[in-house]
Amino acid sequence: MRRLVLFDIDGTLLATGGPAKEAFRVAMLETYGTFGDIEVVSFAGKTDPQIARELLRGAGLPNQMIDAGMPDLWRSYLGYLEVALVDRPMRALPGVVELLAELDQRSSQFALGLLTGNIRSGAKLKLRSAGLDAHFSMGSFGSDSEERDDLAPIALRRAAETLGVTFAGPDVYVVGDTPLDVACGRKGGTRTLAVATGQYGPEELQAAGADHVLHDLTETERILDLLNG
Repeated sequence: MRRLVLFDIDGTLLATGGPAKEAFRVAMLETYGTFGDIEVVSFAGKTDPQIARELLRGAGLPNQMIDAGMPDLWRSYLGYLEVALVDRPMRALPGVVELLAELDQRSSQFALGLLTGNIRSGAKLKLRSAGLDAHFSMGSFGSDSEERDDLAPIALRRAAETLGVTFAGPDVYVVGDTPLDVACGRKGGTRTLAVATGQYGPEELQAAGADHVLHDLTETERILDLLNG
């Protein structure tokens, strides 16, 4: 039985923060005149639009104004991000390069996709800067829905369209680093593999209901065994 493995990006495949957060900050200030309480509000597990709305509502902006500025915000963000990543590329977390290479080698067993809160073009820029973009041809993104729980069905539909295969929930793994990643997978009827490479420890991820919890993605053979069920 072929498995579909859907990866989160920030904190799961790539180290967080750095140029992406700075590009987001500058774009928010340029578009709305504020970036809100950006050092206090957690980005973990949220979609880009959700983060922007939370920051801006906290700064007192009404939803109508927030919605009107979103297209300009993302254009600005992508422009700053592309420039910043030239000198400060994203960094793959330990084990990621080896795991993705092995999954690609076993394409008869595994199909790869993304399930990320990043907007689509931002995800592509980040992965390309770390040399990981070639592994992914499909997925769901924060630009598809502001609500992360909507993203699993979208990813499954796109996998069916791209591969011509309909994956049932038990044959799908969502791999992420936050309780929100776990909740998204569970709501979508998939299995979940959580890694403690972000802001949350193993105990918190286990409490969120993850099927499997690992410290990181370095144990390639063990991960392949888990994904095979």
